[in-house]
This record gives sequence, structure tokens and C-alpha cells, in this order.
Amino acid sequence: MLLWQLFLSFLKIGAFSFGGGYAVLPLIEEEIVHNQQWLTSLEYSDLLTISQMTPGPISINGASFVGTKLAGIPGSIVATLGCITPSIIIVSFLAWLYFKYKDRGLIQGVLSGLRPAVVGLIGSAGLSIIIMALWGGAIPILMGNIDYVALAIMATSFLLLRLKLIKPIGAIALCGVAGIAIYLISAYT
Repeated sequence: MLLWQLFLSFLKIGAFSFGGGYAVLPLIEEEIVHNQQWLTSLEYSDLLTISQMTPGPISINGASFVGTKLAGIPGSIVATLGCITPSIIIVSFLAWLYFKYKDRGLIQGVLSGLRPAVVGLIGSAGLSIIIMALWGGAIPILMGNIDYVALAIMATSFLLLRLKLIKPIGAIALCGVAGIAIYLISAYT
């Protein structure tokens, strides 16, 4: 029963994850944390971290993570298959449609309409990650209870990336080292 639920949940996520990458994060959070309650908000933030650090698409890495946590290797396989099945079907059909009707205005109109929606999904996911990092998942009413260390790490990383002083993998490594250093300082003081 759990394997079937995993398959169906990730089938739903895979079917509605237009834009891929960060655009799928609100869908995963809604289904896995809120609807199914398979993960807590803290575990979801761990899922995001692991999914971004490992090679491959976030949704597939997330499916593997959740599936493994809930049902071991069979759960990982079933969740991943659920996640990719809609893409295989939809992309095959859309490729056929696109090459047949690519010069029609309707197709271009649909693509133009989806672009802003994807930006909105990515923005929503980014805001959720910021709230999780700076306020521990609680929706901030005011700027109180902010984690200033996390804010400093985030701002430094953002600045180094925007100024192209560091590559994304370097930012991940640097932030990981900073996290270890902060843990060790707080553990031994």
C-alpha cells in the first residue's frame, strides 16, 4: 500500500512540475510535508539540501530520498518511477505536437503563458527556503527571531556568486565548511 501511495504521490508531482528544478519544490513540499505528512519541515529542508548537492534533477533526487526513507530501495525505485512516468509520456507527446505545429501562434501563446507561472513557482520555492533558513520554518511576523548567522552566510554566498568570485560548487563547499565551523564553535563554548 505504501509503495502504491509513493508511486501516486510522485506521479502527481511529476505530472504538474512544469519548469522543473526549483519550480517543483512547492509541489513536493505540499504533497510530502502537508498532504502525506511523510516528512517534517526540518526533514524537508534536509531533502532540499541533499537533492541540490547530488547530481541530477531535484525532483528525482527528492523522490529517491523520500522513497528510501519510507520503504528502502523498493520505495526509492517506485517513487522515482512515479516521478519520471508523466515526463516520459508528456514530453514524447509534446515533442510530436511541437514539431508538427511549431509555427502556429497557439503553441507559442501557451509557452509564453507558462513562463511567468514558472517564475512564480521558483519565487515561491525560494521564499520557502529563505523562511526555513532564517526563521526555522515559522512565518515571520516581524524581523524578530531571525538567525543572523544564517543571514550572514546567505548574504555572503549570494554576493560571492553574483560578483562571480566563486562558482556554485565552491559556494556549497564554503557554506558547508562555515556550518561545520559554527557547529564546532557552539559545541565547545
